Amino acid sequence: MQYGLKIYYAILAVIGVPVNFLGIVILSRGKCGLSTCTARYLVAMATADLLVIVTEVILWRINYYYFPGSFLELTPVCSLNDVLLRAATDCSVWFTVTFSFDRFVAICCQKLKTKYCTKKTSAAFLAATTILSCLKNIPQYFTYQPWVIINNVPRLCYRKPAYYTEPGWVAFAWLDRILTPLLPFSLILLLNALTVRHILIASRVRKGLRGQSMRESPSDQEMENRRKSVILLFTISGTFIVLWLVYVIEFIYYNVKGTNPWEYSDSEYVFREVGWMLRNLSCCTNTFIYGVTQSKFREQVWCVMKYPIRSFITFNE
Repeated sequence: MQYGLKIYYAILAVIGVPVNFLGIVILSRGKCGLSTCTARYLVAMATADLLVIVTEVILWRINYYYFPGSFLELTPVCSLNDVLLRAATDCSVWFTVTFSFDRFVAICCQKLKTKYCTKKTSAAFLAATTILSCLKNIPQYFTYQPWVIINNVPRLCYRKPAYYTEPGWVAFAWLDRILTPLLPFSLILLLNALTVRHILIASRVRKGLRGQSMRESPSDQEMENRRKSVILLFTISGTFIVLWLVYVIEFIYYNVKGTNPWEYSDSEYVFREVGWMLRNLSCCTNTFIYGVTQSKFREQVWCVMKYPIRSFITFNE
């Protein structure tokens, strides 16, 4: 299992960094046919995913498997990295929620759409989410103590026993788990369900008003634009739900059974690690989703890939 994890996280780091960076560059250019509001949410999600790959996969997993004993294992450093890791994860999760809500408003709430789906509103929501995610995780820094002290140098991070017994820390731990991932998970499911319900009702009404028959052309520009928006929304949020599902199930199992993860059986340990693997994989999928669902995004990828070649040819002429 350890050897498999070692290879898996190395591949994830090699793929995750350039893929998310590519997504950030292309979406920031604003040439993918997406609204500015939607593009901002997608850029924010790609940035948060990139930070998760850096802090969790590279600075934690890769360092643990390939560079044991490095300065990253100093207690203050690994405590700080844990805060940054959790903040990046919270941003990644909650940016998905804000994106889902934005699409819900755009599709289901036409009166609210003109006021909510704006550059100013999206920037405010993203900034507030980022600030709150950082503030929420600052206390995590003070929950760790050194695992060992070598030559008066504290190394590795170990949860203080008080974290599991003192009422304040226990309440903080529950709040942390409720805010990520239980509440976002529930909100995304709810928003998607409401969006599907609205689309089904609106489609039946629209077909009835248009008097559409089998002999008429089924083309409808408004419905086509809505279809593309819905495909993007459901693919992103659906992938998020699927890849986070095992992690959420393990979290519920852990809290219901009350077993310390350090005392897990082999099968429980494998299930837990699979949950973490899939959760981290979710930080690499969105760019591929854009490529599959958005033709203009594919065109921009091709343009970006050709740019170094064109530059090299021009330079050597």
